[in-house]
Amino acid sequence: MENTVKIILAEGALLPSYMTAGSSGADLHALLPEAFLLRAGSYAAIPTGVSVEIPNGYEGQIRPRSGLARKFGITILNAPGTIDSDYRGEIIVLLINHGTQDYTIQNGDRIAQLVICPVEQVQFSIENSLSATQRDKQGFGHTGK
Repeated sequence: MENTVKIILAEGALLPSYMTAGSSGADLHALLPEAFLLRAGSYAAIPTGVSVEIPNGYEGQIRPRSGLARKFGITILNAPGTIDSDYRGEIIVLLINHGTQDYTIQNGDRIAQLVICPVEQVQFSIENSLSATQRDKQGFGHTGK
């Protein structure tokens, strides 16, 4: 992939930014006309004013910011959110407040991270059986606590 993703910013929107040289996620900022109160136990769609053109063969993943999760219980409802390469609309972040206190989101606050990752579409083949493995059909909790 060329290391460039085309982007359109709505008026007042902030460019996603990497906070350190080793960051894999670029911070996304809220674009709000006024402060928004995210009540404890509720969720909301928060606009960013950012639209991207992700190259074919890649996706955007919207991931939580660890500091918001640890300090306030704020995370992403559908984490990780997926932005397909053919989507051209605004990135909207679905935040949920798992904390016990209401949380105020201000315009410009860093609310999520955008990670660009390679993806591959596969062909699905209908079969009568699947190869056996040691795990086989054991699912949830099969390895203990």
